[in-house]
Amino acid sequence: MTPILRTCLLAAGLALTAAPASAADKLTVLLDWFVNPDHAPLVIAKEGGYFERHGLDVDIIAPADASAPPRLVAAGQADIAVTYQPDLMLQVKEGLPLTRIGTLVETPLNALIALKDGPIQKLEDLKGKKIGYSVASLQNAYIDSILASAGLTSKDVEMVNVNFNLSTSLMSGQVDAVIDGYRNFELTQLAIEGKPGKAWFPEEHGVPPYDELIYVTRNELRTDPRMARFIAAVEEATIFLTNHPDEALALFLKAHPDLNDELNRKAFADTLPRFAKRPAALDPGRYDRFALYLKERGLIDVVPPIDSYAIAPR
Repeated sequence: MTPILRTCLLAAGLALTAAPASAADKLTVLLDWFVNPDHAPLVIAKEGGYFERHGLDVDIIAPADASAPPRLVAAGQADIAVTYQPDLMLQVKEGLPLTRIGTLVETPLNALIALKDGPIQKLEDLKGKKIGYSVASLQNAYIDSILASAGLTSKDVEMVNVNFNLSTSLMSGQVDAVIDGYRNFELTQLAIEGKPGKAWFPEEHGVPPYDELIYVTRNELRTDPRMARFIAAVEEATIFLTNHPDEALALFLKAHPDLNDELNRKAFADTLPRFAKRPAALDPGRYDRFALYLKERGLIDVVPPIDSYAIAPR
């Protein structure tokens, strides 16, 4: 080695030593609700170092107002929001510049729930009864479809706003059934309280299957390379969840010890099979079928082109 080459290599080595490590790219993710087992892939991706290995520094934030995250992302106040596939279609109709970039929970979680030993043993028993709900939105369409499958209409029941007291209103007899209950939470909560429930699933009674929870960003970020890296990290975390559920639960509860109770441990196990194993994967036909369902019920005006509001980032 010549003295000049040795000097050059030494200088290059010093330069590499002195160069600061590249900083991870920041991302802010707004959840749809307070942290719960539905968000396990995100928690594992953060706590297990998956985001870091993809060069991301991700802040996961629970919203003060559950309806706000998509609007905040559209306004540039955050990068990604966790929201609902059906709600995204209504938000696009309103003109919010949002794009789906991935799926968190790939099946519906919503269900019509009644007490197992109560007066509602079959859907026909709902005639003349009270049904509780928490948010007046798509639930009217869902309940119309479920009732129609039993030859009933919304005129045959009384809808009662019970806010978010779904389980208590059902157990107290304030209502005979509830439509906004989650099959992975309210059913378990009822069983723990000694009042087991029974459920009818919308996708088995006239409502097309849909993704319960998805990731959206604003349109100007849909091709941002951080989105593909974010989804890749979530996919790896979800595979870890699937392969090592006990270790994943321990990691989840270490990050959120306040959730270490029977309800959340059971919900964690019940939600595992519903997480999207290929979160980037997009089924245009499935989205078109749900959009057509909403259009036929007057909730949207047209079936929008899929690529106008949903992509598979890469």
